[in-house]
Amino acid sequence: MSDNKKVRMTYYPGCSSQGSARHLDESLRAVLPEMGVEIDDIADWNCCGASVGHIGGGQLPNLSLTGRNLAKARERGTQDVITGCAACYLNTHGGNEKIKADVKKKAQVNEALAAGDLKYDGDLKVRHVCEVLVNDVGVDKIKDRVKNPLTGLKVAGYVGCQTVRPFAQTQAGGEYDSYDDPNFLDDFTEACGATAVPFQNKTSCCGGSVAVMSPDRTLHLIKNILEEAKEAGADVISTPCPLCQTNVEMYQDQINAKYGTDYKIPVVFYSQLMAVAFGMDGDKDAALQRNTNASDKLDKLAKRGG
Repeated sequence: MSDNKKVRMTYYPGCSSQGSARHLDESLRAVLPEMGVEIDDIADWNCCGASVGHIGGGQLPNLSLTGRNLAKARERGTQDVITGCAACYLNTHGGNEKIKADVKKKAQVNEALAAGDLKYDGDLKVRHVCEVLVNDVGVDKIKDRVKNPLTGLKVAGYVGCQTVRPFAQTQAGGEYDSYDDPNFLDDFTEACGATAVPFQNKTSCCGGSVAVMSPDRTLHLIKNILEEAKEAGADVISTPCPLCQTNVEMYQDQINAKYGTDYKIPVVFYSQLMAVAFGMDGDKDAALQRNTNASDKLDKLAKRGG
């Protein structure tokens, strides 16, 4: 993308943008236009079904939820649909590919959509924001936008498992990175002027939705992530995934109580780091006040640049 070129895309915020991941949504809305990506929200969007769509009823209800969102997106035209949520991407992108590939499934979905006077022909492309930043924007343009380099901030880049599996290395997924050792998050960190520390657990699972329902079964997984980040000297953990951010941040007290540790590591979204590095407001744009564990270093950098 050239310096002056802008691209318009349809944005699917997803349910977490209304609650636990408001800081991802708010910071994305702040930084994307700065990099030439203009977004229009899907009107009257619904849950994609990532959390509950697989519980009973077979595949059709889940596909119909995705189909409805894409039908509403199609009302805006054929521009690409993007989402910042790993689970929303996994479900919406995967559902879209199923609808495209299977005439019978498409017909069943459209039969369900007809009840709401909607139809979807499967002619849209669903993309993750990170893939757009890599392939359309480019890391150099991110670096060029930096006004307030995050010098001295050490960041452990925790990608999680859903953002790059299973679509990252496929043509439909943009082929923007590998699923086993992705570098894009470290590239974003370095572009913002911070230091990306070595982090072997970058694609380890935090327990996902199991952590929400039965945290005792997943605390050891989160502990491994926190332990490596602390040993690497990370000031913050950065992630693109709302559920990863919630789990790794909010269970630290329980982990400390169970294992006798003293973790209190801030877990932020990469877009929050970008907003601070771009010299934007720490609260209004970076939404740092929404993090449970505050980062003194990042707060100071925000105040210096805002």
